[in-house]
Parts: sequence; structure tokens; C-alpha cells
Amino acid sequence: AGQPHKRRRTSEPSEIEERLESLICRVGEKSNSSLESNLEGLAGVLEADLPNYKSKILRILCTVARLLPEKLTVYTTLVGLLNARNYNFGGEFVEAMIRQLKECLKVNMYNEAVHLVRFLSDLVNCHVIAAPSMVAMFENFVSVTQEEDVPQVRCDWYIFAFLSSLPWVGKELYEKKDAEMDRLLSQTESYLKRRQKIHVPMLQVWTADKPHPQEEYLDCLWSQIQKLKKDRWQERHILRPYLAFDSVLCEALQHNLPPFTPPPHTEDSVYPMPRVIFRMFDYTDDPEGPVMPGSHSVERFVIEENLHCIIKSHWKERKTCAAQLLSYPGNNKIPLNYHIVEVIFAELFQLPSPPHIEVMYTTLLIELCKLQPGSLPQVLAQATEMLYMRLDTMNTTCVDRFINWFSHHLSNFQFRWSWEDWSDCLTQDLEKPKPKFVREVLEKCMRLSYHQRIIDIVPASFSVLSPANPVCIYKYGDESNRSLPGYTVALCLTIAIKNKASNDEIFSILKDVPNPNQDDDDGEGFSFNPLKIEVFVQTLLHLAAKSFSHSFSALAKFHEVFKTLAESDEGKLHVLRVVYEVWKNHPQMIAVLVDKMIRTQIVDCAAVANWIFSSELAHDFTRFYIWEILHSTIRKMNKHVLKIHKELEETKARLARQHKRRDSDDDDDDDDRSTDREDGPLEEQIERLQEKVESAQSEQKNLFLVIFQRFIMLLTEHLVRCETGGIDVFTPWYKSCIERLQQIFLQHHQIIQQYMVTLENLLFTAELDHHILAVFQQFCALQA
Repeated sequence: AGQPHKRRRTSEPSEIEERLESLICRVGEKSNSSLESNLEGLAGVLEADLPNYKSKILRILCTVARLLPEKLTVYTTLVGLLNARNYNFGGEFVEAMIRQLKECLKVNMYNEAVHLVRFLSDLVNCHVIAAPSMVAMFENFVSVTQEEDVPQVRCDWYIFAFLSSLPWVGKELYEKKDAEMDRLLSQTESYLKRRQKIHVPMLQVWTADKPHPQEEYLDCLWSQIQKLKKDRWQERHILRPYLAFDSVLCEALQHNLPPFTPPPHTEDSVYPMPRVIFRMFDYTDDPEGPVMPGSHSVERFVIEENLHCIIKSHWKERKTCAAQLLSYPGNNKIPLNYHIVEVIFAELFQLPSPPHIEVMYTTLLIELCKLQPGSLPQVLAQATEMLYMRLDTMNTTCVDRFINWFSHHLSNFQFRWSWEDWSDCLTQDLEKPKPKFVREVLEKCMRLSYHQRIIDIVPASFSVLSPANPVCIYKYGDESNRSLPGYTVALCLTIAIKNKASNDEIFSILKDVPNPNQDDDDGEGFSFNPLKIEVFVQTLLHLAAKSFSHSFSALAKFHEVFKTLAESDEGKLHVLRVVYEVWKNHPQMIAVLVDKMIRTQIVDCAAVANWIFSSELAHDFTRFYIWEILHSTIRKMNKHVLKIHKELEETKARLARQHKRRDSDDDDDDDDRSTDREDGPLEEQIERLQEKVESAQSEQKNLFLVIFQRFIMLLTEHLVRCETGGIDVFTPWYKSCIERLQQIFLQHHQIIQQYMVTLENLLFTAELDHHILAVFQQFCALQA
């Protein structure tokens, strides 16, 4: 009987720890009592538990400081109250925070590090940290801009960490140390003036600065801080619960921060990329409600930072995330719906990639529409209308994301939309951004529905932009094509496949197909023969056209035939050409089949790249699905390299563990032969894997070389053609093509960075036309 009783006693500390964690994490949420009384109560509970659970409490507080930045001032107040009651605990907390900050910087967790710096700075307001020691820390931050031979993005981060803390603590620091602060701000200004900004065009959502300038993030923040300083550091939006406890906190003893030296730059340092601030609304867009703060007011920065933080904390739970966004404090003083929609689109359109998966933003907006059915859908419709109006200057990558979001959103609301409002796109050239956008949205909607449904929902006048009926085009199916070479063989194949013929039977039927490329086929009859490929692939895809599953089964069953027919590079290219001919009305089927063929190694990545840039696909070159296929192909290649690399590292680790184990069991009777016996297989495996890694990396490098080379050829031809014909270079095709080149650089920047030297020496040389070279230079500047 004593057993259960015993067990309960041992689990008690962990129960108390869980309760402490829950209390700390939930403070500041909606409750019946005021925030101040909740904080005071919690400080009392924690103080009583300090003797037994100090390290746990320290750990939880450090974690919430890093991971719940939207409740920053709530937690700084709590730490202030604890410090006023227990000076030693305050000191230990400050030391733990500095340790955590150093750790974050060491492992490149720069976004979390910003929150920690901001937390420390707000502790000055709570009388935990002495203002002069905070200023000293910021002096060390700003001195990074004087370092030599370090990337600009390193200096950027330290300047951002300093400036972005000032909305919280600027007033306090200025009152105590105005001369030092002036010096810091003037050093910051001189740094901002000498920064290079070649990267900006690559990161802008729109190329036009009307109606809202698309500013670089540090320039925008600097303007906001300048205005804040002019307003005597008066900021009206941050919740400051510590003001209520001023009489208690001002009695508390303060701590000096230990001297903080920014860790030096190393090979492994990876700093956050620069950004461009997304602006979509201003005060004129919501004339009824509260006024939206101007783009250079510090309130705009604070609101946006907090909304981004809420999304970052809760993005995996869309319902919680939506509820947290809508219950943002002070929501009656600002047009909250406009801020939320702008912040969500800012993340969705962020270049090079959004902070979270794209589909999350769709589900979040749907959730918000459900929670605020009377107001949010109208703001969203207004935003969609604005985005549509600005399509002409919108970055192609962002247009892709807009298409994906809008079609997915419509599919959740019965595809209802006032299409007639967009009939202006029907009078434009179909290659222009607006008609292209509508066409791609309808194409995507069809993937989420079916053809007839899409035809029914759009007005008849839009038929020119409606998707084609996604049927298979089988050229041997028509009696009138009897004279086509291979027609009779196609009939034989159809019967054989229906009768479940084996691969050998298929080979023997194909043996008789003449090769249009050469008079005499080789003995086996299986060198590259385009007609054989045509007859076989056309017939098989036609018979398996019923669904994706049927097509997959067909590829699996006749895998050997495919491999034999597509052995050469021309063979692989021709298989892809035939897939396109058969399914050109069904882009999704093409994408899915190409994907499957890469996985099953019927075709390789380089073949897909060459096919995409071939003249046969010129008609569809600017279509969305083509780029979907190319990016998916690159991602597959990258995953393949990573997978082998991981295997190699794991095997090396196993060998190291084996050595370590042997060293610790080092007995005298161990003979060298048994050592060799044990290590041999692993060493051979490592050698094999090393060869595989090298070959995969060279294939990966080759893929990027092929892609960039074909881009350069296409763009150069266009530029020469325009120059000799005296035509304007900036056609819709050119905009699409050059921005697709940017997209390749941006979406795969981590991989491409490894091959920079090769690209510079082989392709992006000084002789290249400046239009094309500019893209490469912007890319190089991103991490410079």
C-alpha cells in the first residue's frame, strides 16, 4: 500500500515545476483580475518558491524572454518585482541572460538574440539594470561597424539590435546619458550613409515606389528612430505595466551588465539577410476607423514587430494565432484589421522566402475571416483589389505566391468573387501581368476543383482566360492519322498493353519501328530512336490517362522499357517532349509525371532543365507550372546531395565511436588484425560514400550551370534582338524571364553560394550584358 503514496511524493516537484511554467507562460493573457494584481501575485508565488526551484524559475524566465517577445514588458516587470524582493536573484537572472545571448550568437540564432537584447534594455526601465552599463553594451554593438573585413550583414545586425531597442528604452537612456547616446546615434548615421544597397531591387515586392516607398529595413527604422527622438522619445503604444509599480521598483538596487564583447566573425557565422519593409496601407485606406500610424512613426514599427512576434510564437496553431492577433492590446486605438492583413502579406511576400510555409498564411486568413466575419473579409477584399491593381510592377515570385494564396482562399469560399470588376484585363495583351494572373488563378482553382466548375463560376467573357479542358491528346487515336509513321505499331502496342504484355513483348513490337534519324539502326535496335519513344510513350500515357494512379502504375510496370528507350540524353529529352505533347492541356499532370520520372530515374534533373529551356516549350515558358517543375527539380537534386552527405557524416561518426570505444577498452591482448577487421567495412563504406557525395555535388553544380547558361543565352538573344530592331527591351516576357532568374538565385541561395566562384569565372563574367550581370551582383550583395 505504501507504493503509490511513495510515487506521488516523488512526482510532486515535477508537478510544482509544471505549475510554475504554466503560471509564468500564462501571465498577461486575458483574465478577470488586472494585469498588475496578477503580476504582483505571481511575483509572490515565485519568491516563495525560489529557495527550492530557483534554477527552474531562471530557466523558464530566460526561455520566455527569448520565445515570447510579444509579452516582453510583462516579463520585464515580473523580473523587476522579483529583483526588488531578492537582489541576488536579479543578479543571477541578468548573468543567465547574458550567457544565453552569447550562446544564441554563437549558434547563429540572431532573431532570438534581438529579443534578448530588447529584454535586457527594458530591464533598465524596471530598475534591474543600470542605464550606463546598457549604454556601454550598445557602444560595443555600434563599434562592430568599425571592424575590418567583416560582412556588412554582421554590422547590420548589431545596428538593428541597438536601434530596435530604443522604442522601449530610448527615453531612459537619453535622460541618463545624453552625450553618449548622441555619439552612438551619429556613429550609426555615418554607418548607414556608407552602407551599400545593391541588394535592394532583388528584395522589393514592387519595383514602383508609388503609392508607398519600399524602403530598406534599416533606412526605415532609422527614420522612425529620428522621428521618435524629435518627439522627445515619447512613444504611445508599448504596454508598460512597470509604471504601476514605480514606487516599489525605484527602491530596488540595480545591477551592472558584465562587459559584453560581440563574438568575433567566423567562417560559420550566418547573419540574417537584409529585408525591405512591405507597405500596403496608409491612413487614407480606412477613413472610418482609428488613424493608422504613419510609416515613419515608431508606433508602426512596434505594432508590426509585435504582430510578427505573435505569428512566430503561434504559427503552428492557426486558431490560437488568429485569436491572439485579434486580442492584441490597444486594438481600439488602431485599425487592427489593416495592420494584421498588412503584416500577414508582408510575411507571405517576404523575399527570399516567407518565415513559415505558405499554406499557413492561407489558413490563418481563413481563420481570421471566421472570427471577424463582419469586418475582416472586407479588408482582405480591399487588399486583394490593391494587389491586383499593382500587378504590373509586382515581383514575379510574389505574383506566384499571390496566385497560390488567392486560389486556395477562393476554394474555401465556393470560388465566389466579383470577376466582372477585373474585366479590364480582357482588353490587354494576354502576356501582360493582369490577364496572366487571372489565367493562372483559374488554372490553380481547377486543381482544387474540376474543369466544369471553373467554367461555370466565371463570366462567359472570361473564356479566353479559362483553363483548357484537361484531356489527353493522343495522336494515334484518330483514323485520319493512319498515314503517320508508327500508326500500326501503336495499334499493336495498345492491344498488347491491354492484354498485360511483358516488357520483352513490348520490346519485340518496338523492334520494327524505323529510326527516322539514321538509315541503319544498330544490331539491338535501341540507340536513340525518337519514333520508338513517341509511339510507346504516347500509347502508354493514353491508356493510363484515367488518373494519376493509373499513370504511376504504367510508369512502374514498364520502367525497364522507359530506361532502355531513354538511355541517352537525347532519349530523356524526347520522353519529356512527348509527355508535353500528350498532356499540354493538363499542366498538373505534366508536373506530377515529370516529378515521378525524376524519382524513378527515367529522366535526370539536367534533362528537365534542358527541356524547360527548349524551343518546344517556348510557348509555355512564362507559365507558372513550368517554374513549379524547375524549382521542384532543383529541390530534389539538393535533397539527394544532403541525404548522401548525411549518410557519410553518420558513418564517419560510427567509425569515431568505434575508435573511442576501443580506446577505452584498450586491453593488452588487443591485436591489430581485429582492429583492421572491425574498421575495414566502415572505411570502405566511407570511401564509397565520399565518391557518391562528390559525384552528386558535381551533378548539382552542373544543374545550376545548365540553368544559368540557358538563362544567359535566352536573355542575350532577346537583348540583341531588341537592340538591332530598335525595340524596347522591357517587354512582359523580359520582366518575367529576368525575375525568374532572380528567383532561382533567391530560392536556392544557400546552395548557390557554394558555387559562386565557378559561376563568376564561367558565366557571370565582366563581358556579360549589364542587365543580366546586375542580377548576379545583387545576389552577391545579399550576404556581402
